[in-house]
Amino acid sequence: MFLLPHLLRRFVQVGRLVVIDPEGMRHSFGSGGEGPSVTIRFTDEKVEREIFLNPELKAAEAYMDGRLVFEDGSTVYDLLALFSVNRKSLGAHPIQKGLRRVWKTLRGVHQANPLGRAAENVREHYDHPASFYELWLDRRMAYSCAYFERPEQSLEDAQVAKFRHIAAKLKLEPGMKVAEIGSGWGGLAIYLAKVCGAQVTAINVSPEQLAVSRQKAEEAGAAGEITFVEQDYRELAGRFDRVVSVGMMEHVGVAHFDEYFRSVQRLLEPDGFAMIHAIGRMTPPGSTAPFIRKYIFPGGYAPALSEVFASTERVGLWVADCEILRLHYYWTIKHWRERFEVRRAEVVRQMGERFARMWEFYLAAVELGFLNGSNMVFQLLLAETRDAVPVTRDYIVEEERRLRELEGQASL
Repeated sequence: MFLLPHLLRRFVQVGRLVVIDPEGMRHSFGSGGEGPSVTIRFTDEKVEREIFLNPELKAAEAYMDGRLVFEDGSTVYDLLALFSVNRKSLGAHPIQKGLRRVWKTLRGVHQANPLGRAAENVREHYDHPASFYELWLDRRMAYSCAYFERPEQSLEDAQVAKFRHIAAKLKLEPGMKVAEIGSGWGGLAIYLAKVCGAQVTAINVSPEQLAVSRQKAEEAGAAGEITFVEQDYRELAGRFDRVVSVGMMEHVGVAHFDEYFRSVQRLLEPDGFAMIHAIGRMTPPGSTAPFIRKYIFPGGYAPALSEVFASTERVGLWVADCEILRLHYYWTIKHWRERFEVRRAEVVRQMGERFARMWEFYLAAVELGFLNGSNMVFQLLLAETRDAVPVTRDYIVEEERRLRELEGQASL
């Protein structure tokens, strides 16, 4: 090997990485110690050059294609754990600095989500067969950050706690009209209808998710209270007492934030308010990692709060409350990854080996991003008037207590 050692000597500051080249020679980087110890093997000479030029994308592709092989009991999780604790030293390399500058310059192109293209980008991720997601999500198929009241809580209970926490913030009364922007597989809409007595209009641009949502609502006896519509948020008409959006803003793109918040503003009754739940970053504005951008969430971006608040300021919305969930998504994705590993053979039968490897890389990368990186989840309460949202947060705890009792009556 000639090129890659220049990068790896600067990159591996914690732990150890052993690379076996195509001729069988072992090359060791790092000092070991308490960090991860990983051994990988390259099956051809091109892998070294490709990874040197774009490690975050090409390491993933090499693993997906079987050209990067793990040895000595190492796993893709181990490699990504090594990356996550050394990410700053990787970013300090001159070539990596240059790449990041290019990505940031192009992020307007990467995040372009006009009408039509936004739906295509979303479908690329969410229109896999529902049976695939059923293998490793909770039974309600909640595919967003759960709310862990304690770290050891089960995934099933934590996802219900998320629905409860959101509903409590919305302070719903029976008969209120709620617009849900980005409805997933319908779990939150069903909760708001059955437990809170709300009339829900839930929009989504994924036909696969909508089909499953309608079926689940029918099975739950909530179909009469929920209208599922295949529609972009910019096209929804009407006025609602509440607007809720969970895991949707990540698909909007910074250039479309004003459109998004103006849509929320337009949909609200004068005394109504909205709850937005999305992935963000605690660092300054950046760009989406190339592997995630290419294979997982095309058009997606987790914004800095400075970008979010700049938009709410321009639109003229009060940010009545902001809560930061720091470790909740780490715990959520850890559950997903472990459940995925247990069912991996079934994933391969359904989707193929390359797809299974891609998903392994994705789940491990994002789990560790929420543990060692800058990612977090934020929840905002937004309103046009300063007093639409209760002026103290005590009401949220009181509402959660009330909703917990109603859940039993609703046979949730």
